[in-house]
Amino acid sequence: MNLEGIIAITGKAGLFKVISQGNNAVIVESLTDKKRMPITARYQANTLEEIGIYTLEDTTPLSEIFDTISKKENAKQSIDHKVSKEELINYFEEILPNYDEERVYISDIKKVIQWYNALQTAGLIELPKAEKKTPKKKETTEKV
Repeated sequence: MNLEGIIAITGKAGLFKVISQGNNAVIVESLTDKKRMPITARYQANTLEEIGIYTLEDTTPLSEIFDTISKKENAKQSIDHKVSKEELINYFEEILPNYDEERVYISDIKKVIQWYNALQTAGLIELPKAEKKTPKKKETTEKV
């Protein structure tokens, strides 16, 4: 999944798409209501490309997690981020079974689910393309 140009801004609800960049500000557009606004250096913003979730081995990029949810949900909405804590944890364990339970909080899980649903509503979620399989060569046997 390509998350290029999609950002989360601390203190602002929802996700935003970068429209243009100037010297002192970045113009962003809300994915939900399409309103545009300038973001200056006083706002803290992160691109979704650079966000990952801690696992027991390493960090899994958000794009891979969104791909997994997309496969599970057939590119449709996932569960609501406001369901019970137990439901969220059970769902997330299906998506990323080896996530680090000590470093990934319930608020992180809610945010991932909420962001996925926002991207899906905006029409940015697609089923991941299947890996191309090369056909196996048939072995030829010669009779002697």
